[in-house]
Amino acid sequence: MPVSSPSAPRGYQIGEAARQSGVSPANIRFYEKESLLSPLGRGDNSYRLYSEGDVHQLRFIRLCRAMDMSLAEVRTLLGLDLNNKTDCAAARGALDGHLGHVRARLAELKALEKDLKALRNRCDGTDAHCHIIEALHELADAQASVPAEPAPKKRHV
Repeated sequence: MPVSSPSAPRGYQIGEAARQSGVSPANIRFYEKESLLSPLGRGDNSYRLYSEGDVHQLRFIRLCRAMDMSLAEVRTLLGLDLNNKTDCAAARGALDGHLGHVRARLAELKALEKDLKALRNRCDGTDAHCHIIEALHELADAQASVPAEPAPKKRHV
């Protein structure tokens, strides 16, 4: 239930905003820090207060994140106007970019699936020792002779 007093703005405290939006209080604070959300204000007790619009925005963010969108992609979509025709093209562009990330990740996952299947097929459990574990040790040893690579490129999310 929204909190209000004569001198404070009306709104939801963070726990209620979390329940209404399905976003944890920790994530709500994180989204504020990342400038994806600005609370309505603070109550007399200095607690953050969130409006119905803030709760809707949290649901929007949660939906986009569930689609594996990065914070930058969410920020772009939040900045677009639903009624501005030119913003429709920007929204399509943002989704096209995200589809590119998804397709690249799918290719990575298919390659990983192929490698895991090949590894799995090395052992049927009937030999005296496990060829899966043997193969993993061989791969680990093979990495010792390869110079260390820089940290892998961070995923877009």
